[in-house]
Amino acid sequence: MDKKSIAGIVIVALIFLGFTFYNSHQQKKYQEQLMAYNAEQARIQAEQDSLLALNAPLPTADSAAIAAAGERLSGDSLQAQRRIMQFGELLAAAQQAEAEEFTVENEVLKIDFSTRGGQVKDVTLKDYTKYAPRDERNQPVRLFDPATANFALTFYVKNGHNNVLVNTADYTFNLVSMEKDADGAQRITMDLPVARDAVLRYEYVVYNIQSPARDYLVDLNVYLKNMAPQMASQTTIGIDWSNRSYQNEKGFQNENTYTTIYYRAPGESSADDLGISDGEKQKTVSSSLNWVAFKQQFFSSVMIAPENFSYADMKFTTAEKGSGYIKDFSAKLTVPYTAQTDHYNFAFYFGPNKYAILKHVATTEGDDELHLERLIPLGWGIFGWVNRWFVIPVFDFLRQFIPSFGLIILILAVLVKVIISPLTYKSYISTAKMRVIKPEVDELAKKYPRQEDAMKRQQATMELYKKAGINPMGGCIPLLIQMPIIIAMFRFFPASIELRGQHFLWADDLSSYDSVLSLPFNIPFYGDHVSLFALLMTVALFAFSYINYQQTASSQPQMAGMKFMMVYLMPVMMLLWFNSYSSGLTYYYFLANILTIGQTLVIRRMIDDEKIHAVMQANAAKNKNRKKSKFQLRYEELLRQQEEAQRNASRRK
Repeated sequence: MDKKSIAGIVIVALIFLGFTFYNSHQQKKYQEQLMAYNAEQARIQAEQDSLLALNAPLPTADSAAIAAAGERLSGDSLQAQRRIMQFGELLAAAQQAEAEEFTVENEVLKIDFSTRGGQVKDVTLKDYTKYAPRDERNQPVRLFDPATANFALTFYVKNGHNNVLVNTADYTFNLVSMEKDADGAQRITMDLPVARDAVLRYEYVVYNIQSPARDYLVDLNVYLKNMAPQMASQTTIGIDWSNRSYQNEKGFQNENTYTTIYYRAPGESSADDLGISDGEKQKTVSSSLNWVAFKQQFFSSVMIAPENFSYADMKFTTAEKGSGYIKDFSAKLTVPYTAQTDHYNFAFYFGPNKYAILKHVATTEGDDELHLERLIPLGWGIFGWVNRWFVIPVFDFLRQFIPSFGLIILILAVLVKVIISPLTYKSYISTAKMRVIKPEVDELAKKYPRQEDAMKRQQATMELYKKAGINPMGGCIPLLIQMPIIIAMFRFFPASIELRGQHFLWADDLSSYDSVLSLPFNIPFYGDHVSLFALLMTVALFAFSYINYQQTASSQPQMAGMKFMMVYLMPVMMLLWFNSYSSGLTYYYFLANILTIGQTLVIRRMIDDEKIHAVMQANAAKNKNRKKSKFQLRYEELLRQQEEAQRNASRRK
């Protein structure tokens, strides 16, 4: 046997002897406590015997109480010894210590802390109130239920030969200090003693500098003071974060639709989410994340790690309708750990989903932008651009001068119609030209009646349109231009916190549906209420569809079969869909349809079909001998090839 083997055996033997000595010491201490308890029991019994000897009455209740006290003393002592052996004296004491709760406030937040777990238990937003009828709206918004709020670090510490899992939610921290800096920031320091000279320290910083982007942000600096010798071998420290969100808005379903978990990877300008759904949803991300957000419709709780999380397991569960809650959120996260790690810098955003605020939220660590504004679902691609660079700036500008959001929405609708009015005019001219030239198109149909001549008929029709200066797609261009705006508005209004709590006419909250009649029953796909703005929007849409159909059907025969869908089915579907949507959105669509009808009637009075026909004849004469474009030549060749293919197919039959 070599020297190394002998040394290994000696070391193992010493460790075993040391553990045996330590265990015997603990057992001796326990036996001493047990002997003291037995001596006390003997003394009590002796006193009872002496009382009996003197024929003194001995109350049965007192005897039971003494026996119970003895059992409790024995049980508590045993449990205490087990805790000390498992966790050590300091952690065992922290498990049993009484928790202390206290409140810290700034201009926009009221935060309730608890030394149990050293965590935030409740957050109240001072500038926002929970939905209620107009005269009763005075209850401030609370972001989550204190009974379910949990924030804990999880890690392993050494204890003899064992590694002990520490979950900080199970321990009471010591409140070390509450200080106010010169700039008004309040610093709350809490310590959890883990071993002699080894401390886990939380330092919360609550700012009050009259800047929402800073004051809604609460810093959490975590210090591991002399913790490296106590930490077991591990490469990460876990974070358990969870809470249950209250229902703060009028409609459960609408608020639930916009309540989910968002997360962002470092370096990305966009954010991902778990999707909008009822029931339960879970997702695991094994790559780095910069922040994770428990997002409600208009408010969010966001945990930010400037140096990034290394793993995230996120989950939400939908609450029952009528329970007063929306969703239960949970996130199990990790951050990297090495023996050289002595601190972490985190931050929490507790505040509104307001674009102007979220856009400027930043931490002091790192240069990477947080892009918290991606919490607001403004749409992707061109729809998001319309909202970010047109709708939001117009709203922010107008609200400086106009207090009524109903008037702001009206001005926005008028502005959109003015911008696209040149295209609308061209669209109507194109439709009018097709209406005027329809007799000539009918003549072509008579000239080429057979199905085999369809290609020739199409080619002759396109040639006629070209000579007359008609763009067959001209009537579609305004619709294509309006679609990004229509969809952008669809995304903007339900997500705009600016409309929250704003009343207009009979609507008491433009961010939610307006209800002029509550039904005693629920209509499938419609709901249990009647939205007047949704009804007005439907009537306006029906009127516009009817006028538009009359105009297009006369010039485009293929539109005749679309009457039921365009004039009747579409308005009814829109009514079912939008009855529970934002009243600001249905009000905007109502205005847009009314303005479009007005535009159409005005343009119709301005246009003379005879003048249009004269212009078309002049265009036809001018274009009669014009050389065909390459596109037209390719198109005609394509038609010729298709016609030849059809002819060959007919011959084979």
